[in-house]
Amino acid sequence: VQLQASGGGMVQAGGSLRLSCAASETISRINILAWYRQAPGKQRELVASTYNGGTIIYSDSVKGRFVISRDNAKNTVDLQMTSLKPEDTAVYFCKAVRIPPGSVPVDYWGPGTQVTVSS
Repeated sequence: VQLQASGGGMVQAGGSLRLSCAASETISRINILAWYRQAPGKQRELVASTYNGGTIIYSDSVKGRFVISRDNAKNTVDLQMTSLKPEDTAVYFCKAVRIPPGSVPVDYWGPGTQVTVSS
């Protein structure tokens, strides 16, 4: 699975951005789609994830501000970010996890897209 993220940029605090991640194959066959981020000097952290069965998980730091959504027709997973804060500044990565029956999960990462929130 190849992933390509887009939509990053610079925005003032309180603003909004929408990230989109396009997959090279049908996402209905991908068990988990997620967005991670990594700020300078910090470890990569989970932002939000969506499971094939419908479960959605958000990190506490973005709950109520970010919305993750998957579009099976377009093979994309988007991250709508609102009420952005300077601490949201990071490189955002898209991740896909495929779990073949009876096998171990396989992770796929896309290149990151920079999000910068100015105060």
